[in-house]
Amino acid sequence: MAKLILSMDGLVLKEIPLRKERVSIGRKAHNDIQIDNMAISGEHAAVVTILNDSFLEDLNSTNGTLVNGQSVRKHFLKDGDVIELGKYKMKYLAEAVSPVEEAEAERSAPFRFESVSVVGSGGAATPSTASLTGVETANLPAAAIRLLSGSNAGHQLQLTKTLTSLGRPGQVAVIARRPQGYFLSHVEGAGFPLLNGQAIDSSARRLENHDLIEIAGVKMEFVLKT
Repeated sequence: MAKLILSMDGLVLKEIPLRKERVSIGRKAHNDIQIDNMAISGEHAAVVTILNDSFLEDLNSTNGTLVNGQSVRKHFLKDGDVIELGKYKMKYLAEAVSPVEEAEAERSAPFRFESVSVVGSGGAATPSTASLTGVETANLPAAAIRLLSGSNAGHQLQLTKTLTSLGRPGQVAVIARRPQGYFLSHVEGAGFPLLNGQAIDSSARRLENHDLIEIAGVKMEFVLKT
C-alpha cells in the first residue's frame, strides 16, 4: 500500500497509508490530513488513488503546492516524490513491486483503463474528485470508451464508475461521471490529450457522442449508449 511520510525540518511527524480513494489535505479539521498552519489553505490539496496509482491535485490553494521543487496543479505521483506545502513535506512511497512484476505489467497492459467510485471526504470538490453518488448520476445515459488503435484496438470500457483513468504513468487523463455529463480532464504529462484533433487545456471538457480522444499515442472513441 502506498503511503505519505509527513515531516517538517527533517523531523518525521506522521506516516499516512493511502487506504482511501481520496485523501484531503488542508488546515481545516475535516481534512484527512490536517496541517494547522496559516500557510496551508483550508482545503489545500488532495491525493486520489486509483488501484496502484495516485495523483495529487492542488485545490486552488493560496500558496500553491510543490512537487520536487516544481509548482504543480495536477501531478501523477511517482515513488520518492516529495510534496511541499509551506514548511511541511510529504514523501510519497509507492507499494513495492518487483522488477519482474513491473515488466510483466507493462507488457500486458501498456495502456491502462482504471475505474473507481469516488466519494469526497469534505471540502471543495473539483471536476476530477467531485463527490458523486449513484442517485446524482442515475439519469445519465450509459457510455463507453472504444479503443481504435494500439494492441488493444476494439476493446471497450463501460464508464460506470465516477472516475476512469486513461493512459500510462507520465501521461494520464481521467473521465469523470458528473450529473451534467461525462468530462475529460488532463492529469499528468507534458502533452495534453487531444479531443477531436485539438489539445485540451487544463480545464475539464464535456464529451459528446462519437468524440475522438487521443492520449499516449492511443486513439479512442467516446460512445453514448442510446
